[in-house]
Amino acid sequence: MQRYNILHRTYYNFSGLVSLGPHTLRLRPREDHDLRIESSTLTITPPASLLWHRDVEGNSVAVATFGLPTNQLVVESEVVINQYNETPLEFLVADYAINWPFTYQSDDTLLLGPYMVIQENGNRTQLDEWILNFCQPGERIETYTLLNRVCTYIYQTLNYQIREEPGLQTAEQTIAYGTGSCRDFAVLFMEAMKSLGIASRFVSGYLHAKPSTDNFGATHAWAEVYLPGAGWKGFDPTIGKIVGTDHIAVAVARLPETISPISGSFVGAQGAKLDVGVWVTKI
Repeated sequence: MQRYNILHRTYYNFSGLVSLGPHTLRLRPREDHDLRIESSTLTITPPASLLWHRDVEGNSVAVATFGLPTNQLVVESEVVINQYNETPLEFLVADYAINWPFTYQSDDTLLLGPYMVIQENGNRTQLDEWILNFCQPGERIETYTLLNRVCTYIYQTLNYQIREEPGLQTAEQTIAYGTGSCRDFAVLFMEAMKSLGIASRFVSGYLHAKPSTDNFGATHAWAEVYLPGAGWKGFDPTIGKIVGTDHIAVAVARLPETISPISGSFVGAQGAKLDVGVWVTKI
């Protein structure tokens, strides 16, 4: 078991006095058999009323409402977790899915359908040709080997680039540009999986890594695929590895754009500056 302290600070500095609309916060890690929350503190300035719920994906969501005008919004989340996912390769895949291609059983297909919908963002010929780097028509290959090939190939052949501007590149754009952020690489991995008939979803969270020019403190993104018998397993194409102890998932979704850590609105003076700091520390 590994303990981590996660400190996530967000500052919105407005150009003048504003009234804040409701803000949706997805900052609390997902608890399951691999992860337990030991303590959690959420501090908001100006003061806010909080209502918690779980969304359709099972993510913990807080909705903050405000009563006072302000020229600054500060949200600070500090969480201590116990992470047990120390042997991510210890899992069993159902016999019929050990090798690819495979077909999900009918009950699973009903539930997994939304996670297999291919995003139509223009010409997919480029993505289909790119997938030929990993498997050829009619080829039969061990499923995990295929997943690992795709994950590693993205890491080895594309250049990671921090993109602070909002939005996502399509899979085709990431291939054409040869660069992308962690969220762009996750989208490319997801679309490749869906093209291969494997259900996938987007994950937003945190990664414990040594500070560097590419990691100065930020949220992180990767993808999960559904493997019969093993369940949802994470793969991180930004580092070319299966997800393990250093990954802390906060929210999952079929559509990446739906799970921003903080989203909301304001009325008043135009213009706002955003500053975010994230520190993930081993205890």
